[in-house]
Amino acid sequence: MAAVQQISWRQRLEAYYYLCRFDKPIGTELVFWPTMWALWIANQGTPQLGVLIPMILGTVFMRAAGCAINDFADRKVDGAVERTKNRPLATGVISAKEAIYVFVFLVAASACMLFFLPIETFYCSFGALFLAFIYPFMKRYTHLPQVFLGAAFSWSIPMAYTAVGHPLDLTCWLLYFGNLAWTVAYDTQYAITDREYDLKIGVKSTAILFGRFDIQIISLLQLLSIVLIGSALYLENLFFPFGLIALFAVAVDFIYQWRKTRHRDPQLCFWAFRHNRWIGFIVFAGIFAALSV
Repeated sequence: MAAVQQISWRQRLEAYYYLCRFDKPIGTELVFWPTMWALWIANQGTPQLGVLIPMILGTVFMRAAGCAINDFADRKVDGAVERTKNRPLATGVISAKEAIYVFVFLVAASACMLFFLPIETFYCSFGALFLAFIYPFMKRYTHLPQVFLGAAFSWSIPMAYTAVGHPLDLTCWLLYFGNLAWTVAYDTQYAITDREYDLKIGVKSTAILFGRFDIQIISLLQLLSIVLIGSALYLENLFFPFGLIALFAVAVDFIYQWRKTRHRDPQLCFWAFRHNRWIGFIVFAGIFAALSV
């Protein structure tokens, strides 16, 4: 990690902006859409603004907090990876202590949203905080950090259920594990782009664990996500016809991703990762349509 530079307060605020990845909203979108699935299903339609706004802001704050703690965890290795070598901590624009301060501030901002939600959501939030904090460090100890990311990204689903006063039923957990499987799939696509560097610096990932079967396992995880999410929609009587149409579109999109990534070109794998923002939207569109008729 580079020595911390002397910069103006404007440059420092800009560095915080990049630390939180506000310039790259893909991560927020990947958490946002499953949260909307859960809110709409648990509420059987449009949730109240008093729930919707705190949940959306909490999603934004916690994703940004996750980025800050991730860069803190990776501060000694990001400089060795082409894709991350210009991050603020890697270049020394801000210090590790500042990244921790940003993380704490964002967690506090997210916690403030809990004052507008039921006490059950407050209790549930401890799981989100725990997962968000430990995920960045898992790549040092296990080849399954993507599973921990999936657990963290999916935790907004049970939180959404508690936010509208709905019990954590089978539908909730089908959505949770369906989203987890999808997250592991797209984050493995992401990990393929860095596999060459990760092998050199000793960072673990599912892309390394899956080896030459990586693309096949991604496809199996995508199929599992369709089955689990489809089962949740079926239980809620949202499957015919709009849920089915949405999941058919998702399946076609996954096939398209497979065609683009089957040769493991890092740029195309990164494209596929980013393209998954449309998967979450398509599923939500199906849920929204089913609950609107």
